[in-house]
Amino acid sequence: MTGQTSMATLAKSATQSPISQLPVPLVVELLASFEKHAIGYCYWKSSRRVRETMSGESDLDLLIAREHQHQARRILLECGFKPFPSVPARDHPAIASFLGYDDPTGTIIHVHAHFRLVTGTKLLNEYWLPWEKILLEHAAATAGSPIRVLDPASEAVLLVVRGCLELMRNDPVVLRNWRAMTKKFEQDREVLATRVDRGAVRARAIELLGSGMAEDVVEAIFGPVPLDRQRRLRRRMRRALAERRAYNAPEAFLRSLSRGVAWVAGGVNSRVAHLPRPWSRRAAGGGCLIAVLGVDGSGKSTVVRSLRSWLGAELDVMPLYFGTGEGRPSLLLWPFKLMVPLVRRLFPSKPKGASHGRISDRPPSVFYSVLMSLWAALVAKEKRTKLRAAQRAVARGLIVVTDRYPQDENVHYNDGPLLHRSRWSPDWLRRYEARAYEMAGQMPPDLVLKLDVEPETAARRETDMSPVVIAERIAAVRQLAFPGARVVVVNAEQPLADVLRAVRREVWRML
Repeated sequence: MTGQTSMATLAKSATQSPISQLPVPLVVELLASFEKHAIGYCYWKSSRRVRETMSGESDLDLLIAREHQHQARRILLECGFKPFPSVPARDHPAIASFLGYDDPTGTIIHVHAHFRLVTGTKLLNEYWLPWEKILLEHAAATAGSPIRVLDPASEAVLLVVRGCLELMRNDPVVLRNWRAMTKKFEQDREVLATRVDRGAVRARAIELLGSGMAEDVVEAIFGPVPLDRQRRLRRRMRRALAERRAYNAPEAFLRSLSRGVAWVAGGVNSRVAHLPRPWSRRAAGGGCLIAVLGVDGSGKSTVVRSLRSWLGAELDVMPLYFGTGEGRPSLLLWPFKLMVPLVRRLFPSKPKGASHGRISDRPPSVFYSVLMSLWAALVAKEKRTKLRAAQRAVARGLIVVTDRYPQDENVHYNDGPLLHRSRWSPDWLRRYEARAYEMAGQMPPDLVLKLDVEPETAARRETDMSPVVIAERIAAVRQLAFPGARVVVVNAEQPLADVLRAVRREVWRML
Protein backbone atom coordinates (compact mmCIF):
# COMPACT_ATOMS: atom_id res chain seq x y z
CA MET A 1 0.00 0.00 0.00
CA THR A 2 1.38 3.40 -0.94
CA GLY A 3 1.67 6.30 1.46
CA GLN A 4 -1.01 8.24 -0.41
CA THR A 5 -3.50 5.38 -0.16
CA SER A 6 -2.82 4.80 3.52
CA MET A 7 -3.33 8.49 4.34
CA ALA A 8 -6.63 8.51 2.42
CA THR A 9 -7.77 5.40 4.31
CA LEU A 10 -6.91 6.98 7.63
CA ALA A 11 -8.75 10.14 6.67
CA LYS A 12 -11.85 8.20 5.71
CA SER A 13 -11.88 6.30 8.98
CA ALA A 14 -11.32 9.50 10.96
CA THR A 15 -14.15 11.42 9.29
CA GLN A 16 -16.66 8.56 9.22
CA SER A 17 -16.39 7.48 12.85
CA PRO A 18 -19.82 7.42 14.49
CA ILE A 19 -20.79 10.28 16.75
CA SER A 20 -21.76 9.18 20.24
CA GLN A 21 -24.95 10.96 21.09
CA LEU A 22 -23.49 12.55 24.20
CA PRO A 23 -24.10 16.28 24.74
CA VAL A 24 -21.33 18.43 23.32
CA PRO A 25 -19.75 20.46 26.17
CA LEU A 26 -20.08 23.70 24.20
CA VAL A 27 -23.84 23.21 23.84
CA VAL A 28 -24.22 22.45 27.54
CA GLU A 29 -22.24 25.59 28.39
CA LEU A 30 -24.43 27.75 26.14
CA LEU A 31 -27.69 26.44 27.57
CA ALA A 32 -26.45 26.84 31.14
CA SER A 33 -25.56 30.45 30.38
CA PHE A 34 -29.03 31.04 28.92
CA GLU A 35 -30.57 29.68 32.12
CA LYS A 36 -28.26 31.77 34.30
CA HIS A 37 -29.32 34.97 32.55
CA ALA A 38 -33.01 33.98 32.37
CA ILE A 39 -33.13 34.00 28.57
CA GLY A 40 -36.52 32.96 27.22
CA TYR A 41 -35.79 30.22 24.71
CA CYS A 42 -36.69 26.71 23.61
CA TYR A 43 -35.74 24.17 20.97
CA TRP A 44 -38.76 24.39 18.67
CA LYS A 45 -38.28 21.45 16.32
CA SER A 46 -39.02 17.79 17.09
CA SER A 47 -38.20 16.69 20.64
CA ARG A 48 -37.50 13.25 19.14
CA ARG A 49 -34.23 14.61 17.76
CA VAL A 50 -33.01 16.41 20.88
CA ARG A 51 -30.17 13.94 21.45
CA GLU A 52 -28.92 14.43 17.88
CA THR A 53 -29.07 18.19 18.36
CA MET A 54 -27.23 18.11 21.68
CA SER A 55 -24.48 15.95 20.17
CA GLY A 56 -23.96 18.29 17.21
CA GLU A 57 -25.34 15.92 14.57
CA SER A 58 -28.05 18.40 13.57
CA ASP A 59 -28.61 22.14 13.86
CA LEU A 60 -29.65 23.69 17.16
CA ASP A 61 -32.87 25.52 16.20
CA LEU A 62 -33.68 27.86 19.08
CA LEU A 63 -36.69 30.12 19.40
CA ILE A 64 -35.52 33.08 21.51
CA ALA A 65 -37.75 35.75 23.00
CA ARG A 66 -37.40 38.85 20.87
CA GLU A 67 -36.88 41.08 23.91
CA HIS A 68 -33.88 38.92 24.85
CA GLN A 69 -32.28 38.86 21.39
CA HIS A 70 -29.40 41.25 22.12
CA GLN A 71 -28.51 39.59 25.39
CA ALA A 72 -28.69 36.19 23.70
CA ARG A 73 -26.32 37.37 20.97
CA ARG A 74 -23.89 38.57 23.63
CA ILE A 75 -24.02 35.21 25.41
CA LEU A 76 -23.43 33.34 22.17
CA LEU A 77 -20.34 35.44 21.50
CA GLU A 78 -19.08 34.98 25.07
CA CYS A 79 -19.43 31.20 24.71
CA GLY A 80 -17.25 31.25 21.59
CA PHE A 81 -19.93 31.23 18.90
CA LYS A 82 -19.35 33.43 15.86
CA PRO A 83 -21.93 34.94 13.49
CA PHE A 84 -21.93 33.67 9.92
CA PRO A 85 -24.68 35.35 7.86
CA SER A 86 -26.38 33.75 4.89
CA VAL A 87 -25.97 35.30 1.48
CA PRO A 88 -28.45 38.19 0.98
CA ALA A 89 -30.69 36.14 -1.30
CA ARG A 90 -31.29 33.60 1.49
CA ASP A 91 -31.10 35.84 4.54
CA HIS A 92 -34.02 36.51 6.89
CA PRO A 93 -34.08 39.42 9.36
CA ALA A 94 -35.56 37.29 12.16
CA ILE A 95 -33.02 34.46 11.89
CA ALA A 96 -29.33 34.57 12.77
CA SER A 97 -26.75 31.82 12.26
CA PHE A 98 -23.96 31.26 14.77
CA LEU A 99 -21.26 28.63 14.54
CA GLY A 100 -19.23 27.35 17.47
CA TYR A 101 -16.30 24.96 17.57
CA ASP A 102 -16.06 22.37 20.32
CA ASP A 103 -12.38 21.52 20.52
CA PRO A 104 -12.57 18.24 22.51
CA THR A 105 -14.91 16.67 19.96
CA GLY A 106 -13.82 18.60 16.86
CA THR A 107 -17.48 19.41 16.15
CA ILE A 108 -18.93 22.55 14.59
CA ILE A 109 -22.19 23.48 16.31
CA HIS A 110 -24.67 25.43 14.20
CA VAL A 111 -27.15 27.54 16.17
CA HIS A 112 -30.15 28.83 14.24
CA ALA A 113 -31.42 31.66 16.43
CA HIS A 114 -35.06 32.48 15.59
CA PHE A 115 -36.20 35.75 17.15
CA ARG A 116 -39.59 35.31 15.53
CA LEU A 117 -41.36 32.10 14.66
CA VAL A 118 -41.01 32.04 10.87
CA THR A 119 -41.44 29.05 8.65
CA GLY A 120 -42.16 28.03 5.06
CA THR A 121 -40.32 26.12 2.38
CA LYS A 122 -36.57 25.57 2.51
CA LEU A 123 -35.91 28.48 0.18
CA LEU A 124 -38.50 30.94 1.44
CA ASN A 125 -39.58 31.39 5.07
CA GLU A 126 -42.57 33.55 4.19
CA TYR A 127 -44.91 32.83 7.12
CA TRP A 128 -44.68 34.50 10.53
CA LEU A 129 -46.59 32.67 13.26
CA PRO A 130 -47.08 35.11 16.19
CA TRP A 131 -47.14 32.38 18.81
CA GLU A 132 -43.74 32.96 20.40
CA LYS A 133 -44.98 33.96 23.87
CA ILE A 134 -47.41 31.06 24.13
CA LEU A 135 -44.83 28.50 23.03
CA LEU A 136 -42.13 29.84 25.35
CA GLU A 137 -44.51 29.96 28.33
CA HIS A 138 -45.25 26.24 28.00
CA ALA A 139 -41.69 25.13 27.11
CA ALA A 140 -39.71 23.22 29.72
CA ALA A 141 -36.67 20.99 30.06
CA THR A 142 -37.26 17.24 29.98
CA ALA A 143 -35.85 14.78 32.47
CA GLY A 144 -32.18 14.10 31.88
CA SER A 145 -31.74 16.93 29.36
CA PRO A 146 -30.67 20.54 29.98
CA ILE A 147 -32.50 21.97 26.97
CA ARG A 148 -36.00 23.44 26.99
CA VAL A 149 -38.35 21.93 24.42
CA LEU A 150 -41.94 22.51 23.34
CA ASP A 151 -44.66 20.87 25.37
CA PRO A 152 -46.22 17.93 23.45
CA ALA A 153 -49.46 19.74 22.61
CA SER A 154 -47.66 22.77 21.14
CA GLU A 155 -45.24 20.52 19.30
CA ALA A 156 -48.13 18.56 17.77
CA VAL A 157 -49.92 21.67 16.50
CA LEU A 158 -46.71 23.17 15.17
CA LEU A 159 -45.78 19.91 13.45
CA VAL A 160 -49.04 19.93 11.51
CA VAL A 161 -48.63 23.60 10.57
CA ARG A 162 -45.04 23.05 9.45
CA GLY A 163 -46.03 20.00 7.43
CA CYS A 164 -48.66 22.04 5.59
CA LEU A 165 -46.27 24.92 4.86
CA GLU A 166 -42.95 23.13 4.34
CA LEU A 167 -43.86 20.00 2.36
CA MET A 168 -44.21 21.71 -1.02
CA ARG A 169 -42.92 20.01 -4.16
CA ASN A 170 -42.46 23.34 -5.95
CA ASP A 171 -39.40 23.98 -3.78
CA PRO A 172 -36.36 22.29 -5.42
CA VAL A 173 -34.62 21.67 -2.09
CA VAL A 174 -37.71 20.01 -0.65
CA LEU A 175 -38.24 18.04 -3.86
CA ARG A 176 -34.69 16.75 -3.82
CA ASN A 177 -35.05 15.57 -0.21
CA TRP A 178 -38.73 14.64 -0.42
CA ARG A 179 -38.42 11.07 0.77
CA ALA A 180 -36.22 11.95 3.76
CA MET A 181 -38.40 14.91 4.76
CA THR A 182 -41.70 13.04 4.55
CA LYS A 183 -40.21 10.15 6.51
CA LYS A 184 -39.00 12.55 9.20
CA PHE A 185 -42.39 14.23 9.53
CA GLU A 186 -44.17 10.88 9.70
CA GLN A 187 -41.85 9.55 12.41
CA ASP A 188 -42.33 12.75 14.41
CA ARG A 189 -46.10 12.40 14.08
CA GLU A 190 -46.12 8.77 15.17
CA VAL A 191 -44.03 9.48 18.26
CA LEU A 192 -46.15 12.49 19.24
CA ALA A 193 -49.37 10.51 18.89
CA THR A 194 -48.19 8.27 21.74
CA ARG A 195 -47.18 11.15 24.01
CA VAL A 196 -50.16 13.53 23.88
CA ASP A 197 -53.93 13.21 24.19
CA ARG A 198 -56.55 14.55 21.84
CA GLY A 199 -57.95 17.03 24.31
CA ALA A 200 -54.63 18.79 24.84
CA VAL A 201 -53.99 19.04 21.10
CA ARG A 202 -57.51 20.34 20.48
CA ALA A 203 -57.19 23.00 23.20
CA ARG A 204 -53.82 24.22 21.92
CA ALA A 205 -55.06 24.24 18.30
CA ILE A 206 -58.03 26.39 19.31
CA GLU A 207 -55.68 28.76 21.17
CA LEU A 208 -53.28 29.12 18.24
CA LEU A 209 -55.44 28.63 15.14
CA GLY A 210 -59.03 29.02 16.23
CA SER A 211 -61.85 26.52 16.53
CA GLY A 212 -62.28 26.16 12.79
CA MET A 213 -59.00 24.29 12.35
CA ALA A 214 -58.86 22.40 15.64
CA GLU A 215 -60.53 19.13 14.61
CA ASP A 216 -58.49 18.95 11.41
CA VAL A 217 -55.25 19.33 13.39
CA VAL A 218 -56.31 16.60 15.83
CA GLU A 219 -57.17 14.24 12.99
CA ALA A 220 -53.87 14.99 11.27
CA ILE A 221 -51.97 13.86 14.39
CA PHE A 222 -54.04 10.80 15.33
CA GLY A 223 -55.43 9.77 11.95
CA PRO A 224 -53.88 7.23 9.55
CA VAL A 225 -53.06 9.63 6.69
CA PRO A 226 -49.45 10.99 6.59
CA LEU A 227 -48.99 14.77 6.58
CA ASP A 228 -47.62 14.88 3.03
CA ARG A 229 -50.92 13.44 1.74
CA GLN A 230 -53.18 15.87 3.60
CA ARG A 231 -53.93 18.02 0.55
CA ARG A 232 -57.23 19.39 1.80
CA LEU A 233 -55.73 20.30 5.15
CA ARG A 234 -52.80 21.95 3.41
CA ARG A 235 -55.10 24.19 1.38
CA ARG A 236 -57.17 25.13 4.41
CA MET A 237 -54.09 25.84 6.53
CA ARG A 238 -52.53 28.06 3.91
CA ARG A 239 -55.79 30.01 3.57
CA ALA A 240 -56.07 30.36 7.35
CA LEU A 241 -52.52 31.73 7.57
CA ALA A 242 -52.63 33.83 4.40
CA GLU A 243 -52.56 37.08 6.37
CA ARG A 244 -49.27 35.96 7.94
CA ARG A 245 -47.39 35.79 4.63
CA ALA A 246 -44.53 38.22 4.08
CA TYR A 247 -45.19 38.32 0.31
CA ASN A 248 -48.20 38.06 -1.96
CA ALA A 249 -48.47 35.06 -4.27
CA PRO A 250 -46.76 36.55 -7.38
CA GLU A 251 -43.83 37.95 -5.39
CA ALA A 252 -43.47 34.71 -3.40
CA PHE A 253 -43.33 32.76 -6.68
CA LEU A 254 -40.68 35.05 -8.16
CA ARG A 255 -38.60 34.99 -5.00
CA SER A 256 -38.79 31.21 -4.78
CA LEU A 257 -37.87 30.92 -8.45
CA SER A 258 -34.84 33.21 -8.13
CA ARG A 259 -33.67 31.44 -4.97
CA GLY A 260 -34.12 28.07 -6.65
CA VAL A 261 -31.94 29.16 -9.56
CA ALA A 262 -29.35 30.51 -7.11
CA TRP A 263 -29.46 27.25 -5.13
CA VAL A 264 -28.82 25.16 -8.25
CA ALA A 265 -26.03 27.49 -9.40
CA GLY A 266 -24.46 27.40 -5.95
CA GLY A 267 -24.51 23.62 -5.90
CA VAL A 268 -22.81 23.45 -9.30
CA ASN A 269 -20.27 26.03 -8.20
CA SER A 270 -19.40 24.26 -4.94
CA ARG A 271 -18.93 20.88 -6.63
CA VAL A 272 -17.60 21.70 -10.09
CA ALA A 273 -16.86 25.30 -11.05
CA HIS A 274 -15.25 26.63 -7.83
CA LEU A 275 -15.77 30.25 -8.85
CA PRO A 276 -15.31 33.04 -6.27
CA ARG A 277 -19.05 33.45 -5.75
CA PRO A 278 -20.79 33.08 -2.37
CA TRP A 279 -23.77 30.75 -2.43
CA SER A 280 -24.69 29.81 1.14
CA ARG A 281 -23.07 31.28 4.23
CA ARG A 282 -20.12 33.69 4.51
CA ALA A 283 -17.69 34.79 7.21
CA ALA A 284 -19.01 37.90 8.96
CA GLY A 285 -15.70 39.75 9.08
CA GLY A 286 -14.64 38.84 5.56
CA GLY A 287 -13.15 35.67 4.18
CA CYS A 288 -9.92 33.92 5.00
CA LEU A 289 -7.12 32.43 2.88
CA ILE A 290 -5.61 29.25 4.32
CA ALA A 291 -2.58 27.63 2.69
CA VAL A 292 -1.53 24.07 3.52
CA LEU A 293 2.15 23.31 2.90
CA GLY A 294 4.25 20.20 3.18
CA VAL A 295 6.37 17.87 1.13
CA ASP A 296 4.78 14.98 -0.73
CA GLY A 297 3.96 12.34 1.86
CA SER A 298 3.23 14.79 4.68
CA GLY A 299 -0.54 14.29 4.38
CA LYS A 300 -1.17 17.64 2.72
CA SER A 301 -3.91 16.46 0.36
CA THR A 302 -5.62 14.56 3.17
CA VAL A 303 -5.68 17.65 5.39
CA VAL A 304 -7.03 19.83 2.57
CA ARG A 305 -9.85 17.35 1.86
CA SER A 306 -10.68 17.17 5.55
CA LEU A 307 -10.82 20.96 5.88
CA ARG A 308 -13.09 21.25 2.86
CA SER A 309 -15.45 18.62 4.25
CA TRP A 310 -15.40 20.04 7.78
CA LEU A 311 -15.98 23.67 6.81
CA GLY A 312 -17.97 23.08 3.64
CA ALA A 313 -20.92 21.62 5.51
CA GLU A 314 -21.61 25.06 7.00
CA LEU A 315 -19.65 27.69 5.06
CA ASP A 316 -18.77 28.62 1.50
CA VAL A 317 -15.36 27.06 0.89
CA MET A 318 -13.39 27.53 -2.31
CA PRO A 319 -10.56 25.02 -2.95
CA LEU A 320 -7.49 25.95 -4.99
CA TYR A 321 -4.61 23.77 -6.08
CA PHE A 322 -1.41 25.70 -6.84
CA GLY A 323 0.74 22.70 -7.70
CA THR A 324 1.28 20.94 -11.02
CA GLY A 325 1.11 17.35 -9.84
CA GLU A 326 -1.89 15.11 -9.22
CA GLY A 327 -4.24 17.91 -8.13
CA ARG A 328 -6.92 19.47 -10.27
CA PRO A 329 -5.39 21.66 -13.03
CA SER A 330 -7.11 24.63 -14.62
CA LEU A 331 -8.50 24.49 -18.15
CA LEU A 332 -5.34 26.30 -19.23
CA LEU A 333 -3.02 23.51 -18.09
CA TRP A 334 -5.33 20.56 -18.64
CA PRO A 335 -4.43 19.90 -22.33
CA PHE A 336 -0.72 20.02 -21.48
CA LYS A 337 -1.18 17.67 -18.50
CA LEU A 338 -2.52 15.14 -20.99
CA MET A 339 0.83 15.34 -22.82
CA VAL A 340 2.87 14.51 -19.71
CA PRO A 341 3.05 10.72 -20.40
CA LEU A 342 4.45 11.43 -23.87
CA VAL A 343 7.07 13.84 -22.48
CA ARG A 344 8.09 11.25 -19.89
CA ARG A 345 8.74 8.73 -22.62
CA LEU A 346 10.81 11.27 -24.56
CA PHE A 347 12.78 12.23 -21.44
CA PRO A 348 13.16 9.14 -19.21
CA SER A 349 15.51 11.06 -16.90
CA LYS A 350 14.89 14.54 -15.53
CA PRO A 351 17.43 17.33 -14.99
CA LYS A 352 18.55 18.40 -11.55
CA GLY A 353 15.80 20.20 -9.63
CA ALA A 354 13.01 17.73 -10.37
CA SER A 355 11.41 15.86 -7.48
CA HIS A 356 10.11 12.54 -8.84
CA GLY A 357 11.49 9.90 -11.16
CA ARG A 358 15.06 9.33 -12.27
CA ILE A 359 17.05 12.55 -11.87
CA SER A 360 20.18 13.25 -13.86
CA ASP A 361 23.07 15.56 -12.97
CA ARG A 362 23.34 16.69 -16.58
CA PRO A 363 22.04 20.13 -17.53
CA PRO A 364 18.79 20.19 -19.55
CA SER A 365 19.00 20.04 -23.32
CA VAL A 366 17.83 22.89 -25.57
CA PHE A 367 14.65 21.02 -26.48
CA TYR A 368 13.88 20.30 -22.82
CA SER A 369 14.53 23.97 -22.02
CA VAL A 370 12.05 25.07 -24.68
CA LEU A 371 9.41 22.75 -23.24
CA MET A 372 10.25 23.92 -19.72
CA SER A 373 9.94 27.57 -20.77
CA LEU A 374 6.49 26.99 -22.26
CA TRP A 375 5.37 25.02 -19.23
CA ALA A 376 6.71 27.65 -16.79
CA ALA A 377 4.91 30.45 -18.63
CA LEU A 378 1.62 28.56 -18.49
CA VAL A 379 2.10 27.72 -14.82
CA ALA A 380 2.86 31.37 -14.02
CA LYS A 381 -0.26 32.45 -15.88
CA GLU A 382 -2.36 29.90 -14.00
CA LYS A 383 -0.96 30.98 -10.62
CA ARG A 384 -1.75 34.63 -11.32
CA THR A 385 -5.31 33.72 -12.34
CA LYS A 386 -5.81 31.65 -9.19
CA LEU A 387 -4.30 34.33 -6.96
CA ARG A 388 -6.78 36.89 -8.31
CA ALA A 389 -9.63 34.42 -7.79
CA ALA A 390 -8.49 33.77 -4.22
CA GLN A 391 -8.42 37.45 -3.34
CA ARG A 392 -11.84 38.04 -4.87
CA ALA A 393 -13.24 35.10 -2.93
CA VAL A 394 -11.82 36.40 0.36
CA ALA A 395 -13.21 39.87 -0.34
CA ARG A 396 -16.65 38.29 -0.83
CA GLY A 397 -16.55 36.37 2.45
CA LEU A 398 -15.50 32.90 1.27
CA ILE A 399 -13.03 30.60 2.99
CA VAL A 400 -10.26 29.70 0.53
CA VAL A 401 -8.28 26.52 1.23
CA THR A 402 -5.22 26.04 -0.96
CA ASP A 403 -3.04 23.02 -1.50
CA ARG A 404 0.43 24.67 -1.74
CA TYR A 405 1.05 28.37 -2.29
CA PRO A 406 3.42 30.19 -4.69
CA GLN A 407 6.61 31.59 -3.16
CA ASP A 408 10.00 32.86 -4.32
CA GLU A 409 11.87 32.74 -1.02
CA ASN A 410 13.50 29.49 -2.12
CA VAL A 411 13.64 28.95 -5.89
CA HIS A 412 14.62 25.32 -5.41
CA TYR A 413 11.34 24.47 -3.72
CA ASN A 414 8.71 23.12 -6.14
CA ASP A 415 6.17 25.87 -5.44
CA GLY A 416 8.73 28.42 -6.55
CA PRO A 417 9.84 29.59 -10.02
CA LEU A 418 10.78 26.94 -12.57
CA LEU A 419 12.98 28.73 -15.09
CA HIS A 420 16.06 28.68 -12.88
CA ARG A 421 16.46 25.07 -14.13
CA SER A 422 16.80 26.20 -17.75
CA ARG A 423 19.89 27.93 -19.18
CA TRP A 424 18.14 28.83 -22.43
CA SER A 425 15.09 30.79 -21.25
CA PRO A 426 15.04 34.47 -22.35
CA ASP A 427 15.17 37.21 -19.72
CA TRP A 428 11.74 38.61 -20.63
CA LEU A 429 10.18 35.22 -19.92
CA ARG A 430 11.96 35.00 -16.58
CA ARG A 431 10.59 38.43 -15.68
CA TYR A 432 7.09 37.34 -16.69
CA GLU A 433 7.36 34.30 -14.45
CA ALA A 434 8.79 36.33 -11.56
CA ARG A 435 5.80 38.68 -11.54
CA ALA A 436 3.47 35.82 -10.59
CA TYR A 437 5.54 35.02 -7.51
CA GLU A 438 5.93 38.68 -6.61
CA MET A 439 2.15 38.90 -6.73
CA ALA A 440 1.89 35.97 -4.30
CA GLY A 441 4.30 37.74 -1.95
CA GLN A 442 2.10 40.84 -2.02
CA MET A 443 -0.97 38.69 -1.25
CA PRO A 444 0.17 36.46 1.61
CA PRO A 445 -2.27 33.92 3.07
CA ASP A 446 -3.99 34.71 6.35
CA LEU A 447 -2.86 31.35 7.72
CA VAL A 448 -0.09 29.02 6.58
CA LEU A 449 -0.21 25.48 7.96
CA LYS A 450 3.11 23.69 7.61
CA LEU A 451 2.82 19.93 7.94
CA ASP A 452 6.18 18.85 9.30
CA VAL A 453 7.41 15.27 8.97
CA GLU A 454 10.77 13.59 9.22
CA PRO A 455 12.49 12.56 5.96
CA GLU A 456 12.15 8.86 6.80
CA THR A 457 8.37 9.17 7.14
CA ALA A 458 7.98 11.01 3.84
CA ALA A 459 10.25 8.48 2.11
CA ARG A 460 8.06 5.60 3.29
CA ARG A 461 4.95 7.32 1.93
CA GLU A 462 6.50 8.55 -1.34
CA THR A 463 8.59 5.68 -2.70
CA ASP A 464 8.96 7.36 -6.11
CA MET A 465 10.74 10.37 -4.62
CA SER A 466 14.50 10.57 -3.98
CA PRO A 467 15.36 10.52 -0.25
CA VAL A 468 17.94 13.24 -0.88
CA VAL A 469 15.36 15.48 -2.53
CA ILE A 470 12.92 14.77 0.31
CA ALA A 471 15.42 15.91 2.92
CA GLU A 472 16.22 19.07 0.94
CA ARG A 473 12.59 19.98 0.51
CA ILE A 474 11.69 19.39 4.13
CA ALA A 475 14.51 21.74 5.11
CA ALA A 476 13.22 24.29 2.56
CA VAL A 477 9.65 24.13 3.88
CA ARG A 478 10.87 24.65 7.44
CA GLN A 479 12.73 27.82 6.39
CA LEU A 480 9.89 29.45 4.45
CA ALA A 481 8.69 32.50 6.37
CA PHE A 482 5.80 33.92 4.31
CA PRO A 483 6.06 37.51 5.64
CA GLY A 484 2.67 38.93 6.55
CA ALA A 485 1.06 35.55 7.16
CA ARG A 486 0.42 33.70 10.40
CA VAL A 487 2.52 30.56 10.12
CA VAL A 488 1.76 27.49 12.24
CA VAL A 489 3.85 24.33 12.20
CA VAL A 490 1.82 21.15 12.72
CA ASN A 491 3.57 17.94 13.69
CA ALA A 492 2.35 15.54 11.00
CA GLU A 493 4.10 12.61 12.71
CA GLN A 494 1.12 12.44 15.09
CA PRO A 495 -1.87 10.17 14.48
CA LEU A 496 -4.14 11.64 11.82
CA ALA A 497 -6.92 12.45 14.30
CA ASP A 498 -4.50 14.61 16.31
CA VAL A 499 -3.21 16.32 13.17
CA LEU A 500 -6.74 17.19 12.06
CA ARG A 501 -7.66 18.45 15.53
CA ALA A 502 -4.61 20.73 15.60
CA VAL A 503 -5.39 22.04 12.10
CA ARG A 504 -9.04 22.70 12.91
CA ARG A 505 -8.12 24.53 16.07
CA GLU A 506 -5.84 26.92 14.21
CA VAL A 507 -8.34 27.46 11.38
CA TRP A 508 -11.16 28.24 13.80
CA ARG A 509 -9.02 30.92 15.45
CA MET A 510 -8.73 32.71 12.10
CA LEU A 511 -12.45 32.74 11.29
